[in-house]
Amino acid sequence: MDLATIIGLVLAWGAFFGSVVMEGGSLAAFLNPSALVLVLGGTLGATIASFPLDQIKDLPKIVKNAFQAGEQDMGATIKQLVMFAERARREGLLALEDEAKDIHDEFLKKGVQLAVDGTDPELVRVILETEIAYLGERHEVGANIFATMGGFAPTLGVIGTVAGLVHMLANLSDPGSMGPSIAAAFIATLLGVSTANLIFLPISNKLKLRSKHELLTREVMMEGILSIQAGDNPRIVEEKLKAYLAPAIRRLMLPAEAAA
Repeated sequence: MDLATIIGLVLAWGAFFGSVVMEGGSLAAFLNPSALVLVLGGTLGATIASFPLDQIKDLPKIVKNAFQAGEQDMGATIKQLVMFAERARREGLLALEDEAKDIHDEFLKKGVQLAVDGTDPELVRVILETEIAYLGERHEVGANIFATMGGFAPTLGVIGTVAGLVHMLANLSDPGSMGPSIAAAFIATLLGVSTANLIFLPISNKLKLRSKHELLTREVMMEGILSIQAGDNPRIVEEKLKAYLAPAIRRLMLPAEAAA
């Protein structure tokens, strides 16, 4: 599990409920089933209407990605590519055919196999860049779904508040009930704004950042494969790929041994 996502959401909601308790309010006052149904049901319905059904079907998987840890270690990826460069320089590019069988990342495996098969470098670049582009588009859909939910939720909350006020104004025979009725009506707006800013938009941002990291890792893989195919010295391969890392991380990586 991604602890940052969990800790962030728990802290945000804890701050919200904590402030309510500190003000002397009752959490039970925020339990309004009709507002919850309108905000969550309406948001989900409006979002479903905004996207193709085949994209909506992937929503459980998208949610899982937001909470699932396991971003690729770019430093480890660079070390693996440098190791491939060293072996290719010693034994030839065809020696990587055995290495390709043990690669778990499908993108890296495809790139190495293309290079081993003698595919033209420009064609290798085109194929891998196309993979990266479409991966980015698929990831963008997931982030956009949650961003859309974050946009609809506050609006649905306002609709719920207006509906509650209309109902109250239509029944003014009991003035003493106006206070509780107004408070109940504004619960919908509160739910809409809070779910948007404390659930939907943070998850959208996390998916965008995770996608950016994965796409950058894929670019590192592509550049590494093309350098290996070009026969670059392992030290050159390493220095070229380390340019993608933050300076603090670069200093932790040992320089590659120059191939004989």
